[in-house]
Amino acid sequence: MDFVIFVISMGVLIWGADTIIRQSEAIALKFNISEFVIGATLIALGTSLPEMAASVVASIDHKADMAVANIIGSNILNISLVLGAVFMIAKNINPNRNFFLKDSTWAIVPVFVFLLMIIDGVISRFDGVLLLLLMGAYILFLVTDDSSSIELEDEVDMQHFSWFKTIILLMVGLVLVVVGANFTVESASNIARSFGVSEWIIGIVMISFGTSLPELVVSISAALKNKVDMAIGNIIGSNMANTTIVLGTSALANPLGIDSKAYMFDLATLLFVTLLLVFMTANKLYNKSAGISLFIILALFLNHTISSI
Repeated sequence: MDFVIFVISMGVLIWGADTIIRQSEAIALKFNISEFVIGATLIALGTSLPEMAASVVASIDHKADMAVANIIGSNILNISLVLGAVFMIAKNINPNRNFFLKDSTWAIVPVFVFLLMIIDGVISRFDGVLLLLLMGAYILFLVTDDSSSIELEDEVDMQHFSWFKTIILLMVGLVLVVVGANFTVESASNIARSFGVSEWIIGIVMISFGTSLPELVVSISAALKNKVDMAIGNIIGSNMANTTIVLGTSALANPLGIDSKAYMFDLATLLFVTLLLVFMTANKLYNKSAGISLFIILALFLNHTISSI
């Protein structure tokens, strides 16, 4: 039965993601806002809702390992799987935005802050507040920095633009994404538990994969429509939201204890893929070779995780 639920929820997820892409483009066209900012804010926050739901619930249930593992795994998958898929699928990758100059700091700083916070073995409520403030600073930066708006392909008829219709469809899309992801996570977790794996493994592989599905589907949909700025913006914004809002909210619900020494490989992988993202943006390595490299890292990460079961 869990396998049937998994397949159905995936379909709901894909349908919701396509709705989000179309309505987000309509909003971007209406205000002449760049695809990147739409991807890094509206879409990123929407697709991070499953991570927040899963981690906050886990935190309330005193399952800190599952809550933190979900965030770490989601960020690793967003870069290795989602960004790798974007590089492999997009036909012409020529971003309008200089990601290294404008966004590399916001990609790496939250990871360093997170690693500093877990040195003492716990992410406290005070740490949670600081993480939320960091996300606020990021949103402020995006709003004040987006001076170079771009023209989008007019796939949306702006003469018939309706705020009511757009908002309703956007909300429906977000609900479908969240509901689809949640059922995907629940069914996948039930399947994993039947094999007797640990909470950390469930969190870092099964749940993080399930909660990363919105980013994956949305980014692939954007890449197929050659909206690379929106796809990359979604990935950077989602990782920022995961490390700040999701982690911060989870810490506010309950302080999160974590044994950093026990999960050194996963933490090192998180740091490595983030640094690799910065390196790729610095050298503008937006190609299939970069995608293959990211998939290799994903394979190594999954192999280590599975072998530790």
